[in-house]
Amino acid sequence: MALKLGYLILTLTTIIFLLIIGLKAINASSSNPSRDKIILIFGLAIWQCFILFLSSTDILLSYEFPPRFAVAFIIPSFIFTGVFLYRSRNKKWIHAIPEQWIIYFQSFRVIVETLFVFSVAQGILNYHVTIEGYNFDMIFGFTAPIIAYAVYGKEWLPKKAILSWNYIGLGVLASVIFLFITVIYKPEIYGSEVPLLPLEALTYPYVLIAGFLMPVAVFLHFLSIIQLRNNTLNS
Repeated sequence: MALKLGYLILTLTTIIFLLIIGLKAINASSSNPSRDKIILIFGLAIWQCFILFLSSTDILLSYEFPPRFAVAFIIPSFIFTGVFLYRSRNKKWIHAIPEQWIIYFQSFRVIVETLFVFSVAQGILNYHVTIEGYNFDMIFGFTAPIIAYAVYGKEWLPKKAILSWNYIGLGVLASVIFLFITVIYKPEIYGSEVPLLPLEALTYPYVLIAGFLMPVAVFLHFLSIIQLRNNTLNS
């Protein structure tokens, strides 16, 4: 119960952060803030309801290829991120969000990976997809406040360092996705003849990782990249 509560609290915290930066952006740039606030809140609520509904069925509980959790959650969220941010890349709201907030918040990935470790102890995940195996996202998460402080707090590093950091972060997330895919479809890499991801990992609230938390990390990386690239072009 405590583990499930941990996933839910982290998800709620992430939603609150998205609401804070979203409302700040709307207040600073929207010509119709009331409408845009409703869209923001409604959109986040619908996505959470969609995750809850789909995970309450048996649709996700399969080892068939392609992975259903990827088709249902990861691919749509990536498409949304790409289209939404590309269309918004020159809009004022992009720069209404303080750059450092986005970087500091990426440290939430330390909590995600900590939950992963506890999930292994309860048989929800295999250790290969955690810091005990080949998942180094926790280490990257620890760098978030360090790089943010070095660039925005003390100006020890140029903002280009944040740009490189974002690309590294996307690479780390890609490696995590690769891990989850291979423990299911190529378990022989890890010395097993059967999939190493228990189907329970695809139930609620554990599926929030693929359905919400990981896509948020990707979204924040691309948002930061757009902010920095626009600042470079305009400087």
